[in-house]
Amino acid sequence: MRVAPSCRPVAPRAAPSSPPEATPVLPAGHRLRASSDFAAVLRGPRGARAGSTLIVVHAGQTDARAGLPPRVGFVVSKSVGNAVVRNRTKRRLRALAAARIGQVPAGVDVVVRANPAAAHATSAQLGSELDRLLPRVTAKVAAHAATAHAASGVAAPS
Repeated sequence: MRVAPSCRPVAPRAAPSSPPEATPVLPAGHRLRASSDFAAVLRGPRGARAGSTLIVVHAGQTDARAGLPPRVGFVVSKSVGNAVVRNRTKRRLRALAAARIGQVPAGVDVVVRANPAAAHATSAQLGSELDRLLPRVTAKVAAHAATAHAASGVAAPS
């Protein structure tokens, strides 16, 4: 005796026809990971810093990194919020930095530190702050590098 199935077979569901969103990803070679590298950027002698109520951007350059691709790191402390909020803020900052990595000169390391207000800011607000602060700190680092090269008697790289 044959038993009828309890439910009708359903056709497999197809994915929506919309194309996947292209989110910028920060390549592995552009990521700052080691704590010693973070410390070098935050406390280095030839570093620069610019900040706002949302984020603070630190940048630094060492002779050992000259000519290598720029790297970006993120500091999002517990004062920003719980783990979900911190990770969401970090993901948004990482995507914004990936879109702007071409503005950072070679050999420069950048650390973006989120202030507590960054948790409630929109991506557009964070992006405009990054657009405002990133050129400021990279110009300061370039000026520090030019004066260091001038003091050593070596021509500054162009």
